[in-house]
Amino acid sequence: MLSPDKDPMGAAIADYFNRHKADKLRVFSSQFDEDEIPVKELFRTLREMPELEQTALRMAEGNILDVGAGSGCHALALQEMGKNVCAIDISPLSVGVMEKRGIKDVRQINLFDPHFLETFDTVIMLMNGSGIVGRLENLPAFFQKMKQLLRPGGCILMDSSDLRYLFEDEDGSFLIDLAGNYYGEIDFQMQYKDVKGDSFEWLYIDFQTLSLYAAENGFEAEIVREGEHYDYLARLYPKK
Repeated sequence: MLSPDKDPMGAAIADYFNRHKADKLRVFSSQFDEDEIPVKELFRTLREMPELEQTALRMAEGNILDVGAGSGCHALALQEMGKNVCAIDISPLSVGVMEKRGIKDVRQINLFDPHFLETFDTVIMLMNGSGIVGRLENLPAFFQKMKQLLRPGGCILMDSSDLRYLFEDEDGSFLIDLAGNYYGEIDFQMQYKDVKGDSFEWLYIDFQTLSLYAAENGFEAEIVREGEHYDYLARLYPKK
């Protein structure tokens, strides 16, 4: 769980919701230059979403869990489509905004909370949703949690990106240190105005590696759709 004084993204979301504008949501990493997240994009409508996200929302059915729901843009779109969705986030400020936006079932909870044991037909993890897993070594625990949460016939719809393009040389080869950590394991820290969060780990995973871990943990993985820039939407479901 985050506390409000360590919740920069939540502060930015609350600011934009209340004032219809926001300052820079700054992003730092030891691996990359400083970047920023346009806060307005966190409030995008269904029509403004990338095709990968639209596809996932159309496919989601039954009792749906939206993990890391943020401002609630996906949950709101699902509700407007007449679907039943539970939105969860570890950010108290984001949860407050989602409640004000009219999302019916919103909770401040960590996906890995051992007391969170409801079951769902579809789990959606969007906007590089694999990031929530943090590191490759956490994938077995993630799949174990999914086995608890998914109803028979249920699935996970998750998007991610293969960051290998960042290491591509001019001749088309890839300069990746195979002895180092997996190249998709990134550390981030965010700041909004004077609210600075703690550093956290975020996982971008290529589909081949995701498929391997899925198979090792009793899941099938398939690519539903590929984006324009090494990104993809995957469907994951327990093996029968």
